[in-house]
Amino acid sequence: FLERILDFRRIPPVSGRLVNITKEIRDITTDEKLLKTFFISPAGNVCFFGVCSYYCSTEHALCGKPDLLEGSMAALLPEGKMAKRHSWRSPWRRSYSKTKKAEWELNQNYCTQVRRTPPYDQTSRLLNLIDMTVLDFLMGNMDRHHYETFETFGNDTFLLHLDNGRGFGRHSHDEMSILAPLWQCCIIKKSTFLRLQLLATEPYRLSDVMRESLAADRLSPVLFEPHLKALDRRLQKVLVMVKNYRRGAGGQKLDSKQASFPLTPFRKRRSGAL
Repeated sequence: FLERILDFRRIPPVSGRLVNITKEIRDITTDEKLLKTFFISPAGNVCFFGVCSYYCSTEHALCGKPDLLEGSMAALLPEGKMAKRHSWRSPWRRSYSKTKKAEWELNQNYCTQVRRTPPYDQTSRLLNLIDMTVLDFLMGNMDRHHYETFETFGNDTFLLHLDNGRGFGRHSHDEMSILAPLWQCCIIKKSTFLRLQLLATEPYRLSDVMRESLAADRLSPVLFEPHLKALDRRLQKVLVMVKNYRRGAGGQKLDSKQASFPLTPFRKRRSGAL
């Protein structure tokens, strides 16, 4: 919903649904490995944990009440044989360590290094990645370690915004480090900036548009009010950052032929903080 409002359209369509995990999964699956992960909890609920590399265990099981479970159903992308996808490690991936910081957290000129490295030496790829950064910041997703593209189109392609499960966690906290690609590379698409400006106006306020969009979902309400208010707050922080950087670039105007425009840091930063 959020990505469609931003007009990125890089996430497969998703809809909420109430699933009977007994009748609609356990009783009809032909996957023996999946079937073996089903069990009854001490509370009498039907649970399963599936088969995967991480977090597929009884400690991280999905349980119904007793067998009804709210979930999101996403459109299935073509199988790998039909449309191969390439997984790219994000240059701004976190270290996932309590003691070791990632290079982008230590080197304020990190983007210069990234822009010398294919495919980020193509401005379009970097701009698409910064679009994804804006999306992640608005929903508070700090877990963007990889992204995917379709191999058929080579490097001249769009990014698939998959794996958004860590979004909309803490509504009271705005993790500014998610925006590191924006404030280190100082560039943004004109279309993205104009859309963000529109969503900050009274007739098209982001929280109102999001609330109206989510109302059509079968599991509505999907987000509660503090998350919607957080969207407006975070949007303002992105706009303030971009506008301040534009001021440092001499208040550069956007003309109809520009696809993007460069920004200039308006003051020095320390330790990745604005």
